[in-house]
Amino acid sequence: MNVSPKNAYCLAVLAGTLAACNTPDPEFDAPIFPERIAFSAARQYPEGITYAPSLDKFLVSSITQGKIGTVDQNGRYADLIAQDSALISSIGMKVRDGKLYVCNGDQGVSSKSTSATTLKTAGLFIYDLATRTNLRRVNLAALLPGSNHYANDLAFDSEGNAYVTDSFAPVIYKVPADTTKPSILVNSPLFAGTEGINLNGIVYHPDKFLIVAKANEGSLYKVSLSAPTLPKQITGPALPNGDGMVLVGDDLYVVNNRNRVSRVRSSDGWNTFTIVESDASGYDQATTCVDVNGKIFTLNARISEVSAAVAAKNPAQLQASDYSIKQFKSTGAGN
Repeated sequence: MNVSPKNAYCLAVLAGTLAACNTPDPEFDAPIFPERIAFSAARQYPEGITYAPSLDKFLVSSITQGKIGTVDQNGRYADLIAQDSALISSIGMKVRDGKLYVCNGDQGVSSKSTSATTLKTAGLFIYDLATRTNLRRVNLAALLPGSNHYANDLAFDSEGNAYVTDSFAPVIYKVPADTTKPSILVNSPLFAGTEGINLNGIVYHPDKFLIVAKANEGSLYKVSLSAPTLPKQITGPALPNGDGMVLVGDDLYVVNNRNRVSRVRSSDGWNTFTIVESDASGYDQATTCVDVNGKIFTLNARISEVSAAVAAKNPAQLQASDYSIKQFKSTGAGN
């Protein structure tokens, strides 16, 4: 077949266009989530949320059933890990290197709760996301016998070491990257309390310190990894019921008051902080949040209903199935 120069040029342009269309574009390949995702999961009461890039789905925990489920962009829920009898209440979670790390606790409202485990459970469970099998169960409560326990949230440093808060013991645990020889990083009276939840959310800062939220005080604390036994309260406005947190650059997003997410910032190395802005629209009984490509998503978990059931010692009260995930809406303040 003879092809004229003009036709040859057109074919070359067309081929180039098709090649460009088949080239991955990181902007368009990034997951796209709506501002609010409603999902239904029978009696899930999902305190924790994280995101698994390998699945392109959110992962949510379950206080009442001790399992893990997935939620996609369209709000479709499915069980992911549901057969681990030792996972009593799944709480805070993180994904790292193809593994899912889950805090295990027990406030007495799980179908797996017993008198021996209620208020006495603190563990870090590790699962292979690809096979959904458990790789290791780290018993943290054994490091401080005789105390009440409730493993709540975790964060990783740059070397893969995990740090876990305990809401009923005044400690932060350290689990090394190889998961052997867990230890108590800090045991401080500053973290103690007899009412409600003490230590809750935790993040790691690249300058080698931790920031932790003490929920019943509405305060933040700084824990230097070079001097962990000397935690310091960070001076700033109250963040009542401070819960899950995410650090993105200079901004710390804190779920607080169960009905808002506040973006806070420090100008002096987190000795003090100020609230830059708060998003209080669309949050109801919220717990924790996750960063997905620079966007913050928070779980509306019906946590006040859990607190009421714990106080009444009546898990039968917990019958809800409807939950949602809400994206943080910024006003642009402080940018």
